[in-house]
Amino acid sequence: MNEFNLPYHLMVEEGIFYRIPEAMSDVDPSLSEKKMILVTEENLKSLFAPYIEGIQKSFPNSEVYLMKDSSFDEATDLAKYMAMHDISLVIGLGGGSVLDLAKFAAFVGKQQYICLPTTLSNDSLASPVAVLGTENKARKSFHCEIPDAIFVDVNVIKSAPKRQLLAGIGDTISKYTALNDWKLSWIRGKSKGDDFAYMLSKMALNSIIYNDLKDLSSEDFIKRLTQALVMGGLAMEIAGSSRPSSGSEHLFCHALEENFSEVTTVPHGISVAIGSYGACKFQNRNLSKITKVIKDYEIPVKPSDWKIDEKTFIGAWQSAAATRADRYTILNETDLSDERLRDLYYEMEEVFS
Repeated sequence: MNEFNLPYHLMVEEGIFYRIPEAMSDVDPSLSEKKMILVTEENLKSLFAPYIEGIQKSFPNSEVYLMKDSSFDEATDLAKYMAMHDISLVIGLGGGSVLDLAKFAAFVGKQQYICLPTTLSNDSLASPVAVLGTENKARKSFHCEIPDAIFVDVNVIKSAPKRQLLAGIGDTISKYTALNDWKLSWIRGKSKGDDFAYMLSKMALNSIIYNDLKDLSSEDFIKRLTQALVMGGLAMEIAGSSRPSSGSEHLFCHALEENFSEVTTVPHGISVAIGSYGACKFQNRNLSKITKVIKDYEIPVKPSDWKIDEKTFIGAWQSAAATRADRYTILNETDLSDERLRDLYYEMEEVFS
């Protein structure tokens, strides 16, 4: 049986960023006395200045670190700095790149880690995985630990661009194809399954697919999306891998990021939603189900809207499996000919026009 960790706190409230020490006091009464580093980035430092100033007042022995490039080297350099200066608490304030950097640095340095997401664009707020830059433009997923606490400030999320929430929904509904790929790999003896992790990830998926709340700015929806993203992260923690949340649709996303970044830049959650439509077709699944939820939430998945032309679309799918060669998915068993992928491209152009 896998050993796994759970966050001490998951709180989704208005103004919670102002009450971090109070909220964590039952976990560690001496929290406010610890040496702390708050990891964020330059534009967020000014944008969220009142929150950062409030946190620093609560932590007299604190400093702010501004992320540069969210690379593996930067994360390990930060971990080294924290170890040399006896820092025992890391707070990550930002989107996925900031949170992954802070999370991995805290994991390497064995510090407590508190996650303060400023967007809900993907499941990085709770996953045991950090995606960091390596060489050139390549990015790699590294194992780490989930946060000790996650605080989501409803007011902050409401102020984020709508497209970031749509990306979070896209990241969640991509589990529809990821779970099917995971089960296929069990059947083929290519990976280890975990029924509980599978169930938890499916619950995250269903909480969005079968959700009557469509007002993305409402507190109820923000709570539901937070819970879905956290459940997805916990499913990965329990499984000991990202398989409950990552399948062929994520390989398509990786291929776009690693091989076609000069052509297009698509938010992660939108990219995997685009990939989910194709993966669903390759899996011979019910396309109407995923089409309906994409249209219900108005997730922008029309390839050409992201400057993804026919050539890029075909190239991304044909190079997708190679981005994670050890990950068995439907791509190992399906026809990825130019003709089939060209038909898929124009089908998506028509369906999501």
